[in-house]
Amino acid sequence: MTAERLDERSLSKLKWRCRRGLLENDLFIQRFFARHETGLTVSQAEGLNVLMDLADNDLLDLLLRRKEPQADINTSEVRNVLEMLRT
Repeated sequence: MTAERLDERSLSKLKWRCRRGLLENDLFIQRFFARHETGLTVSQAEGLNVLMDLADNDLLDLLLRRKEPQADINTSEVRNVLEMLRT
């Protein structure tokens, strides 16, 4: 079964939501979209939305592997997107 791709409108909204206050986070996110935006799935967008609910410093800690996701956000979608952001 193929994962449902994100439509253009949803992708545009997601990109707007992913704007961050910390330059370091923005750099990870820009690289992520440059590599993955054309194939982004609805499930991956859900994982990214969960990560965007975090404070900037908490997100940066995850991106730099200083921490791993806490139990309340540790889902397969979040882990998948986090790995995509880190590489």
